[in-house]
Amino acid sequence: MAIKKDPRPISYNNSAFDDQTLGDKTSIGLSSANSDVFVVQSNGKKASYSHSEPYGSNPVAQQRGFGRSILHGIRSLWATRQTEKDLGKDKDLYVKTTIRELIIYLAFVSILCIITFGMVSSKTFYFTTVLRTILTERKVSGDGAQPSYDDIGSFDDFWAVMNEPVLKGLFNKKWYNNENLTADQSGYVLFENKILGLPRLRQLRVRNNSCVVHRKFQSSIRECYAPYSSSKEDRNSYGPENKKLLTTPSAWQHKTSSELNGLSSSGLISRYGGGGFVLDLTRDFDIAQSEIANLKTNLWLDRGTRVVFLDFTLYNANINLFCQIKLTVEFPAAGGAIPSKTFSTVKLIRYVSTMDYFVLACEILFIIFTVYYTVEEVLEITRFRLQYFKTIWNVLDVLIICISYVCIGFNVYRQVKVADILDELLNDQSTFADFEFLTYWQLQFNNIIAFTVFLAWIKIFKYVSFNKTMTQLSTTLSRCAKDVLGFSVMFMIVFLAYAQLGYLLFGTMVTDYKTFSTSIFTLFRIILGDFDFDAILDAHRILGPIFFLTYVFFVFFVLLNMFLAIINDTYAEVKNDMSTQQSEFELGEYFKKSYGKVLERLHFKRDRVIDIQEALKNADINKDGVIEFEEWRRDLKARGYTDTEIENVFTRYDVDGDGVLRIGEQDTFKNDLSAQENDLNKNIKGFKDGTQDRKKSVQDTTNHITFDEFSILRQRMDRMEYSVGNIVSRIDEVLQKLESMEKVKAKRREALTRILNTMTNENHLNEEHKQERIEKMIREELLENHFDRQTPGASRYGYQSAPSARPEQIDDEY
Repeated sequence: MAIKKDPRPISYNNSAFDDQTLGDKTSIGLSSANSDVFVVQSNGKKASYSHSEPYGSNPVAQQRGFGRSILHGIRSLWATRQTEKDLGKDKDLYVKTTIRELIIYLAFVSILCIITFGMVSSKTFYFTTVLRTILTERKVSGDGAQPSYDDIGSFDDFWAVMNEPVLKGLFNKKWYNNENLTADQSGYVLFENKILGLPRLRQLRVRNNSCVVHRKFQSSIRECYAPYSSSKEDRNSYGPENKKLLTTPSAWQHKTSSELNGLSSSGLISRYGGGGFVLDLTRDFDIAQSEIANLKTNLWLDRGTRVVFLDFTLYNANINLFCQIKLTVEFPAAGGAIPSKTFSTVKLIRYVSTMDYFVLACEILFIIFTVYYTVEEVLEITRFRLQYFKTIWNVLDVLIICISYVCIGFNVYRQVKVADILDELLNDQSTFADFEFLTYWQLQFNNIIAFTVFLAWIKIFKYVSFNKTMTQLSTTLSRCAKDVLGFSVMFMIVFLAYAQLGYLLFGTMVTDYKTFSTSIFTLFRIILGDFDFDAILDAHRILGPIFFLTYVFFVFFVLLNMFLAIINDTYAEVKNDMSTQQSEFELGEYFKKSYGKVLERLHFKRDRVIDIQEALKNADINKDGVIEFEEWRRDLKARGYTDTEIENVFTRYDVDGDGVLRIGEQDTFKNDLSAQENDLNKNIKGFKDGTQDRKKSVQDTTNHITFDEFSILRQRMDRMEYSVGNIVSRIDEVLQKLESMEKVKAKRREALTRILNTMTNENHLNEEHKQERIEKMIREELLENHFDRQTPGASRYGYQSAPSARPEQIDDEY
């Protein structure tokens, strides 16, 4: 054996014990940062060891490789289960891609939730509750049962409530100790909520004779005011004949919706336009009270009035919230009054506190994520074309992205528009501050982004439905969809029939059945156990119980249980089918497998170090204090190492290159091995300490075996293979014999059939000749079958020569 040094530079890592892949085998190499490349010649064969050129020796190739790395990194950002081809062939890569998608998407959902909850809080509810209490639940002062806003039922109630609880709630004059408010302290509701601009009182009317009076009553009924509609709206000015009595002349002049920049509004009875007769109340309580009194004195409200709105906006700087309030009182054609109210609390000024700026950072990340997912979906659509939209999850992805862009656009628009409105309001605070448009669209924005969050959470099923447990629900619903659809048609026929029956029977007397749509929701509530049986019993003592009992029997006991039976049967079938199927992959098993691989690799390295240490102790057979290469090779060869591994380890510590490890070299070798063994033991201990709660099955999969245990196991496997091979060969021989016997039986049946057919055709022979003929033919057939059985055939072990047949054997068979 000769050892030569190669003066070429080589770079090694600092680890004394590294894994290298040589061919299909895992080899262990020991390297040093300043060692030369050794070329070992043993038994006439040369083995060279890999070396690396100094960094920067080929800058063009390095630039190309760096550019490819960047492109590959950018491409991998959008690598998904749909964009990557042949991903299903590599299960581990498939799992890693799914986990990466899930983690990125969970980050997106978290940011979306932060943005959404940054716009609302529990303060919104309490703010709205306080304002509703002070403006709509306070009663008119005085003796007897006085109305509050919610109790308004006539014109008198309306004026009484407007004159006292509403005006006093809007315009405080004194503190609770009767001290007067200063000029800076006025204009606040509850001393905290600033009134923006002036409150606006607006009325919509219908024309006289806008409806048709039956001819029998035309002589006695000369005026007729129809329910509200835009075609019957009265746009003409009105008022007392003496105009000098009016201190509020603008309240009697009609203004269009374009002049007011108003929006249409919905009440409990109808939907109303944005124009009307308008009065902007003054900030001073006494002046506003006199304006209300003047309207009342001159009959601003009359039979033509159909609705009155009181609109104003409050801003609480303490919690940075706006509340746009609309108090609505409708005067239906049937008479009386129906009050309703709307409190729209929103956060229009978004960025004030530190938390707001954190939400701003999340909004920027949200935009980045939206662009990221846009590119991802474009790549998937480019690959799959129209097939992409056949999957419901892909349609959901596109829908979420579209809604996200709408939210981004509105967020920018809202920020600009609020700034413009506030600038105009601060320049002139003696006008009505119309925040209704912004408030309306802010509420729509809140609804849209809430719906987006809902869809985003639902989409998580796309990433977690990768095994049979997760897919049971979706498979059950998809499989029973046709049955449920057919059942739903039958259910809705019965359900709508009962809804119409309830509306027609009890709609005039019971609130829960006052409209057809209300009747539908009432019947749904009965299914859930929420019903008022006494109300329908009072409405009709016979039809009420019959309606209730038949509905409960047919819908609750029959149809609803049929629906549950369909789902239960389908779920049982799906569960039974999936019990025999394997999951696409199990996430828990993947983590267990990864844990096992890491721990097994650590144990494997430690065992290799122990093998090298044992070799250092036992390789010196002649006890001369030095280890020659042949001694080293003989010991490690018995431990299963390859020649390349043996030479690589030896040349690493044979510093002088003489093919012998002396005492100093052995000490260096032992110190390096001891240090590395300590490091591996620490890593194994730390890894195990962090996973003490792992199941026993995981620990079993990660147990390692020593070299001796592996040798015993291999010997047992060899014996088992030998035994199984003998059994298989004997089974083959038995099968061949059975097959040959079947062939002989078939031939005998054919021969017998042929003999019988021949004798049937030879009727001209007498009995003696027939018997001789039959014997001759049977002898010939037996002779032929005997030679067939003795003829050698191709078998697993070759061919045999056939012995000659003896006549006595044929006679015996005959």
